[in-house]
Amino acid sequence: MPHAIYLHSGLTQNRVIPRNDGEKVKLQKFNTKEVLIALGFAGLINIAMMYMAAAAFHSTGNNSVADIQSAYKTLTPILGPASAGVFLISLLFSGISSSVVGTMAGQVIMQGFVGFSIPVWLRRLVTMLPTIIIVALGVDPTQTLIISQVILSVVLPIPIIALIYFTKRKDIMGILVNKRWITVFSIACAFVISFLNLLLIYQTLGGNIPFIG
Repeated sequence: MPHAIYLHSGLTQNRVIPRNDGEKVKLQKFNTKEVLIALGFAGLINIAMMYMAAAAFHSTGNNSVADIQSAYKTLTPILGPASAGVFLISLLFSGISSSVVGTMAGQVIMQGFVGFSIPVWLRRLVTMLPTIIIVALGVDPTQTLIISQVILSVVLPIPIIALIYFTKRKDIMGILVNKRWITVFSIACAFVISFLNLLLIYQTLGGNIPFIG
């Protein structure tokens, strides 16, 4: 999620301020390990979800499962009644964590770019109001989720490009400035992500991509 990049940067600002270059390097290594561990766990969870879906649905011939409601109903006869409860709890915690990240990231972005803080109740209202409106209007939640992910993927290159630009400047980063090969590799990744985003937008709008299907 693009806003998570801003949030992570904001959270690191509240830690111990290094007194010299040696402490800066140590703190940077600690932050790198922390990110790798967090993303590693997140990656394992995503892989487990995809593996479960493939094992529970595809291998049993339930290839038509395309939304949360049908997935919930299909899990019960295949894996037992407890599976539906686990699925419910997983969705609940996923929604809570996403809401927390979105709210905190919004506060960090507002403070950083605008320079002021908004009340907690207003932050919560702004976070919850779009979802309430969508549910009240009876809009398909699965389609709405897909559109939201497309929007997030389109926005993702913007903070990535900004991050690459700032981390390659020695006047900003000092001893922690990115090496040239890291900058080149990051630019290549940004181009790949942007290209995939264009394909995603084209496909979402109804375009047919032969090599994707």
